Amino acid sequence: NEAQRLAAVLEAARAQARASGAIVRWRLAAPGFAFEGLGETITKTLPHQWQDPGTRAELPEGTLLLGPDPVLPPQSVRLWQADRPERSLWVACDGLRPFTVVALAP
Repeated sequence: NEAQRLAAVLEAARAQARASGAIVRWRLAAPGFAFEGLGETITKTLPHQWQDPGTRAELPEGTLLLGPDPVLPPQSVRLWQADRPERSLWVACDGLRPFTVVALAP
């Protein structure tokens, strides 16, 4: 559920970045995550914490670039549960298509 939710949230922020022409980034931040580059009003409407406090994430690139360009670099984030680190999912984007949940490393 967290991976599907994150993919949807990233796509919402990506749409806002394109509509506003703003450079928007997503990064991990305790206890969840943060958006940079969106106005305060929009940022407050987007989630910034995991629904499940046992969710863990790894961001190989350091941040995800969400816009404003319609074509992004390929990027991904790995999610897992603290009590099941061997089972992880990736939320990934190839740069053209929307962020989606994949079972294996992209």
